[in-house]
Amino acid sequence: MKEVKMKKILVIDDDTYICNLLVNYLEQNGYQAEYSLSGKKGLNLIEKKELDLILSDFRLPDSDGMEVLQKIKELKPYLPVIIMTAYADVRMAVKLIKSGAFDYVTKPIQPEEILSLINRATGGNNNAETSDTFGKDFIVGKSQAIQEVMQHVKVVAPTDITVLIEGETGSGKEYIAKAIHYASNRSKKPFVAVDCGAIPKELANSELFGHIKGAFTGAINDKIGFFEEAKGGTLFLDEIGNLPYENQIKLLRALQERVISRVGDNKDIEVDVRLIAATNDDLIEQLKNNDFREDLYHRINGFKIKLPALRERGEDILEFAEFFIAKANKAFNKQVISLDEHVKELFLQYQWYGNIRELQNIINRAVLLTQGQEINLDVLPREITQLSDKQKGTVSEHSVHNHDLKEATEITEKEVIIDALKKTKYNKSKAAKILNIDRKTLYNKIKQYEIEITK
Repeated sequence: MKEVKMKKILVIDDDTYICNLLVNYLEQNGYQAEYSLSGKKGLNLIEKKELDLILSDFRLPDSDGMEVLQKIKELKPYLPVIIMTAYADVRMAVKLIKSGAFDYVTKPIQPEEILSLINRATGGNNNAETSDTFGKDFIVGKSQAIQEVMQHVKVVAPTDITVLIEGETGSGKEYIAKAIHYASNRSKKPFVAVDCGAIPKELANSELFGHIKGAFTGAINDKIGFFEEAKGGTLFLDEIGNLPYENQIKLLRALQERVISRVGDNKDIEVDVRLIAATNDDLIEQLKNNDFREDLYHRINGFKIKLPALRERGEDILEFAEFFIAKANKAFNKQVISLDEHVKELFLQYQWYGNIRELQNIINRAVLLTQGQEINLDVLPREITQLSDKQKGTVSEHSVHNHDLKEATEITEKEVIIDALKKTKYNKSKAAKILNIDRKTLYNKIKQYEIEITK
């Protein structure tokens, strides 16, 4: 039997915690991984070793991501590089991509997002997701609301109808899209997930449809886009409401005529994909404001599935918590068994504006911090434990209701920011506005207080 060669990845970051977390996660998902704490040491390793991908932080103690990227491209032009950054600056993202970066991700890191990018950049690995592995990583829940959703999945999956999934950020829209894909006749073909909100407007056509060598500065070779990657399978466009209006025209043509053309090329390429779109926005409202094309809306809205928020699925919360504890134990080599009774009570009261993703983030953190076998209040973040304080009457109304950051005390500042983010469903522009600060200041505060952003 032919031995499968494991792909080798180098992580460059000066945070040893992040490095260890990523290396452990990647090794559990079929990659060989190591890390370097500086750009200079990382470049030395790149020069000496045969590597398949570089995952580099943008801000390093001895250089920045752009400098490291340029030097890597001088040493090994075809080595894919993914840049991690704490700030989603569109202009910098465009500059990175045009300078040869395969892609970029924003911190805090979402492991599933990183893994998906790495699989694309390296052509997959020996642990590529299948219907079997997906089934083991997906739990449905027992609530009536989600059972109705799964009934719709069962009905629509065998068809090629375009599906529109509506639901809040972090509610599991991609999992539902995968459930449709793996129950369809396309299950043996690729499932390609795209976050439309993460694609800079200047690069949207290149990312979706590909480009040819020389199409723009930095296009050093031909690149296939997401449509061609998903050939024969399913293309999942998450947060489609964030796709710039001018890029929607070409998407509409691709769906209507089932042909695309790469940027810089007039040649038509036939594509056979099933499209599943998702949004947490009110697309009807965007239609009224001319922010979304009406003809495209009707094209993607072949069959609508409304995904309930986690707070509407109360009986599923503890089931998800147990599932994520088991996953975190495996990832972090821990032996946590359960939540204590007080934590269970708070979990059922908490609103979970970040939905399933927020729950998983909180469980991961709690498992890491738990020394024994039971998660208690001491390892939970403030936004959860303040519910317990409210029951005791110790949380001030100022903390809960006042959103002017300039008037907030240092003690309540983090709670005010978290509350504003939740009330705007983690829309940072809207949160900054009601906090009476600019967006850049909000980003700095989020980083200062280590606030987990679930979008």
